[in-house]
Amino acid sequence: MNKLAWGLFWLVGLIWGSSFLLIRVGVEAISPSQLVLTRCVIAAVGLNIVLYLRGKRLPTDWPTIRALAIIGLGNSAFPYMLIAMGEQTVSSGLAAVLQAMAALFTLVIAHFAFTDERITPRKIMGIVLGFVGVVVLSSRQLGDGSNLNSGFLGMISIMGGSLFYATFTVYSKKLIRNKIEPLQVAAGTFIAAALGSVVLVIIEPLLGGRSWVPYNQLESNILLAIITLGILNTFVAYLFFYYLVQQLGAFRASTVTYIVPVIGLFLGWLILDEQIDGLLFFGAALIFMGIGVVNIRLQNLRRKSVQPTLVEAPVVAVEG
Repeated sequence: MNKLAWGLFWLVGLIWGSSFLLIRVGVEAISPSQLVLTRCVIAAVGLNIVLYLRGKRLPTDWPTIRALAIIGLGNSAFPYMLIAMGEQTVSSGLAAVLQAMAALFTLVIAHFAFTDERITPRKIMGIVLGFVGVVVLSSRQLGDGSNLNSGFLGMISIMGGSLFYATFTVYSKKLIRNKIEPLQVAAGTFIAAALGSVVLVIIEPLLGGRSWVPYNQLESNILLAIITLGILNTFVAYLFFYYLVQQLGAFRASTVTYIVPVIGLFLGWLILDEQIDGLLFFGAALIFMGIGVVNIRLQNLRRKSVQPTLVEAPVVAVEG
């Protein structure tokens, strides 16, 4: 048993679980687009420095560059933006739970994309459980009359981010055929994500959103949260995740995303004093049960058949 790998497994879960807390703190002071641009630029710079220090280079053939650019926008910039927008009105704990829907969205999309990923009765049961959980969480949010419209729209925005993750996880598996290292994929996709975020920063104020806030005008604790989100939760966590893929395999490494919502709920309650009630527990439990129903019986088979390929790792990593 690789004790270091399993220790990092729980550390990555803790880091990614805290992303929702840091996003919530960040969007209190700056716009979602500025937050997304900051974390993407930090991750792009860090990952490309590591790539070059290891003697590697970015792919130069146009089909791969185009694929990395599309995945960078669809699997990083856009979902990051939607989650940050949602957390302006939704608690970090609830956002973490809703993010778990990406696993169930993936099932539906993969059904139409791959002939060997058809939806079975057991998968349908898991999907139904998950969406009933969302309905329960929606009723909880709608029950708060003071936050009726904005809170519900915030939930929709976060689930939109989950849908982007699911769509481009499937898309990446179909599009990238070359055997390129996960670090090359991440470095390339975050360059595209950073460039796309620049466009989001320009567009958001034009659509009635907030404008850019100089970093020297931010309180020190907020600036620390934003920088931590970029360095630790994006750049460093991705490096740790790739090590897990190498040591544990792609499937077992990707299960770290299942513990992220639990950690996100706990940290939101502990640090931000967010309310955790029976409906939240019930809705979250239904979503987790849905994911469990889909995966538990296939786990042993997938451990045998799914190898830590060079393509899967960076795109199955779903975090806030």
